Amino acid sequence: MIESPAQPSEDRRPGFYEFFAGGGMVRAGLGEGWGCLFANDIDAAKGQAYCANWGEDDFHLGDIGAVMARDLPGSADLMWGSFPCQDLSLAGAGAGLGGRRSGTFHAFWDVARGLAAEGRAPAIVAVENVCGTLTSRGGRDFEVVCQTYVDAGYRWGALIINADRFLPQSRPRLFVIGVRGDLTPPFGLTAPGPLEPFHPAALRRAVDRLPESLRARMVWWRLPEPEAQPADLAAVIGDDTADAPWSPPERTARLLALMAPVHLAKVEQARRASVRRVGALYRRTRQGADGGKLQRAEVRFDIAGCLRTPAGGSSRQTVLIIDRGEVRSRLMSARETARLMGLSDNYRLPASNSAAYRLTGDGVAVPVVRHLAEWLFEPILEAAARTRRAA
Repeated sequence: MIESPAQPSEDRRPGFYEFFAGGGMVRAGLGEGWGCLFANDIDAAKGQAYCANWGEDDFHLGDIGAVMARDLPGSADLMWGSFPCQDLSLAGAGAGLGGRRSGTFHAFWDVARGLAAEGRAPAIVAVENVCGTLTSRGGRDFEVVCQTYVDAGYRWGALIINADRFLPQSRPRLFVIGVRGDLTPPFGLTAPGPLEPFHPAALRRAVDRLPESLRARMVWWRLPEPEAQPADLAAVIGDDTADAPWSPPERTARLLALMAPVHLAKVEQARRASVRRVGALYRRTRQGADGGKLQRAEVRFDIAGCLRTPAGGSSRQTVLIIDRGEVRSRLMSARETARLMGLSDNYRLPASNSAAYRLTGDGVAVPVVRHLAEWLFEPILEAAARTRRAA
């Protein structure tokens, strides 16, 4: 059982610790109404980007395994961890939370438990990762995540949020959000059972496999859908980008030749349109009619596929721009990937394209964090503050 930490003054901004911080996209999503107390990442290039955009005062470069609770100043209201996904993803080797990279989840909770031992347990602990966490090692890794929350004295709830509700990018991610046991979420933030769209079938199946002791300590977070529609893909893709020059016509022709009829039909429809059309294209390996492997090019004209890192196989999407019947192609620029994550054009990206792609491909979609802050984190903290004032 954890003790409630000494409470800070009511006139300050809520504070947070951000682990696996990358370029600070969680910080961007929380916004100026929050104060960063400590941020950490092991990647030097990401750390440089973080400091270039947010300053050096709060950032600590290094392995989370070497971070101790005593290294963290103050008492944070929120502790966030977007721990590495490689061992949990469907494309990974299946090591799960026992893997070298995704296993840093345990180091994150070592810090959280250290804070609790000092009477500084954060009110909210949030982790984010790929949806493969639900099925990794037959569901055992998801059970470990939930058990860790319960053992630390937190009530927990999980959501799957796709960034395509905010941005023209398909990026479903699992968010597990726990509230310290001495706090009661205000009325309206929880539901008696799962709700679409943030509690889809895959999440419900994973929860059903959990032991009753874990389900008894969970909540179904009630999160509204965003009111605004995401921007069109064409709004984030430019016509002339210095770091992503146009491909030679023969390369564009080769890409079109890799398309199955259904995707060629999309291109032909765009050719006949009277307006500029923008598509995002991935090359994928599919099964051919003879059962063998066949490389295909697939295009969408509504949203981009999930951004990946340069180490993630087919990481860079190709852009197709069709205007007045002409089809041109090029690789997606680093700045365009940043826009697809919700970062403003004022955000300073690394000078190296590969470092920039790694930063955006590993990041958390900024407006998703803002939505969670607005509809869950801030109401929970405001209710806790009202309870303290009334006591």
